[in-house]
Amino acid sequence: MIVSASRRTDLPAYYGRWFLQRLHEGFCEVPNPFNPRQISRVALGVGEVEAFVFWSKNPRPFFPVLDALDALGHRYYFQFTLNPYDSRLEPQLPPLEERTETLLALSERLGPKRVVWRYDPIVVSSETPVAFHQEAFGSMAERLRGATVRAMTSLLTRYRKTDRRLARLDGFQPCALEPSSPELVRLLESMNRSAAQAGIELYSCAGALPSTRAGRCVDPLLVHELWGTAPSVKKDSGQRAGCGCAVSRDIGVNDTCLHGCCYCYATRSQALAERRHAAHDPLAPMLFDPRA
Repeated sequence: MIVSASRRTDLPAYYGRWFLQRLHEGFCEVPNPFNPRQISRVALGVGEVEAFVFWSKNPRPFFPVLDALDALGHRYYFQFTLNPYDSRLEPQLPPLEERTETLLALSERLGPKRVVWRYDPIVVSSETPVAFHQEAFGSMAERLRGATVRAMTSLLTRYRKTDRRLARLDGFQPCALEPSSPELVRLLESMNRSAAQAGIELYSCAGALPSTRAGRCVDPLLVHELWGTAPSVKKDSGQRAGCGCAVSRDIGVNDTCLHGCCYCYATRSQALAERRHAAHDPLAPMLFDPRA
């Protein structure tokens, strides 16, 4: 079993102490996001977890937990989201250079194959046009040369809650681009060239995009390449239609991330996330109990 930690929240940024306690106790509890009364138990022992996939925009606070993971013999890799957006889209993140240094430090420790760079999502707007992304991705890819060998990208997925947040940004007009639009094709061709020049392979997340390879964020083939194990390659039917991820158990809880990203699908409001974070008990078996 692969454990995802987590698509629903930035667990490495905010909940490292809880995760460490769960490692010591060998399990955690997870509420069903669609039926909070339904609670499942997830085993976290070394012999029960084939690999952890960590998702984060700022895993620096999690670095001390890596010592425990290594000491226990756990296998893990990171999906590290590093975007060039300013504080209007990603209001609670450290500066880009600081996060870049974090990615470089993580790669120095784990190696480039275990740190996947996520340039995700691509938000094309009046403030972040195609030319912005061409320049930003190119310079970031060069900066990350040798620190990663994979980049994952996808287009902004529009939800009512994300549209409402984006609409509140003064002068910020998102553009809806189809995957086959000439403008997007040019952008992805440019990104693919920049990635290749830096020794990075460009993959698409949750759907085919021009000039990219179809990717899997929860990737059993990568797990096999890294450690020689053979986890299930069965597709996760609980994800979006175009998602190629393998089956995993996600141990996060929605509405608990404090980053406040305007495009986030897992957080309904910043106020709710702050209330849940304040009520979080690092010694509890569940990251947050939505029944409370």
